[in-house]
Amino acid sequence: MEIRQVQSFVHVARFGSFSRAAETMGYSQSAITVQIRLLEETLGCRLFDRTTRPVTLTTAGRAFLIEAKAILERMSRAIDRVHD
Repeated sequence: MEIRQVQSFVHVARFGSFSRAAETMGYSQSAITVQIRLLEETLGCRLFDRTTRPVTLTTAGRAFLIEAKAILERMSRAIDRVHD
């Protein structure tokens, strides 16, 4: 699991859209799709229901979102500490 995958996941969850997440992150939609697919393969479960617009989180996705946000927050704090 890579941090970029976690960041991509949080952005897609936030916007409910792969294309909007890609736009805000400066990536192509296909790059975001690949990141999410790799993350889902690593976790062994689907994180998004892609049959709806906007895309919605699965039960596993909702659980992972809580932890993903915590991971990103802790990384941000760690980076801040290095620069203090």
